[in-house]
Amino acid sequence: MSDTTAPGSSIGVLVVEDEMVAARAHAKYVDRLDGYHVAGVAKNATQAMAALTGQICGLDPAGIHLVLLDMNLPDGHGLQVCRAIRGQRVDVDIIAVTAARDMQIVQEALSYGVAQYIIKPFTFPVFKSKLEAYSSFRNRLGGDSNDGEVTQTEVDKAISALRTHTVAATAKGVPDAVQDEVRVLLNENPGQSAAEVAEGLGVSRVTARRYLESMADAGMLERRPRYGATGRPVLEYTVVFDAT
Repeated sequence: MSDTTAPGSSIGVLVVEDEMVAARAHAKYVDRLDGYHVAGVAKNATQAMAALTGQICGLDPAGIHLVLLDMNLPDGHGLQVCRAIRGQRVDVDIIAVTAARDMQIVQEALSYGVAQYIIKPFTFPVFKSKLEAYSSFRNRLGGDSNDGEVTQTEVDKAISALRTHTVAATAKGVPDAVQDEVRVLLNENPGQSAAEVAEGLGVSRVTARRYLESMADAGMLERRPRYGATGRPVLEYTVVFDAT
């Protein structure tokens, strides 16, 4: 495990993802979490290792504590990056973010000390629960200092923190079928208002707004104001990128 950050300090995350949209989404997720910040973004394995070994000007590798690693990169598999990180004794933790569901890959990733394995697609609540579990793991093992001896109980508690059950996103009062319809509508035409979604679903504007607000509260949708020439802005909704 990487050295514990000082009490009250933030965990620096290196996002490794070749798809620009996904990289931006993952970075945005990191920035939404208390106690975390994006230390850098790498679009391939070469850039990731350069960042971690101090070969990128202006990026201090000592500020990277966690690597958010996509397993399918254009110049190598994520497992190769894991192997290089461990082989060069780079002091960071790794969370794999991937669509790969092959059990052999999962087992090999875990053998390299991957702290968490997040399978795509996922929502922000799932991502948040995984990183909060990782924070708890670091805090339990680190405390104010990681120089002293630990007890069996402390080790057990730290490991159990990583095994926290994933929190699923739930939109209260919105049937799954309706959630799917809303996603289809907003993926086809992002940034629709409640009135526009109501027309697409064939429901009242009040009902559509209730659905949209519930899904937004669950982290599935994002609200933003749409400004017109006159009058109050109208809220429009977009699907939060879910790493598909």
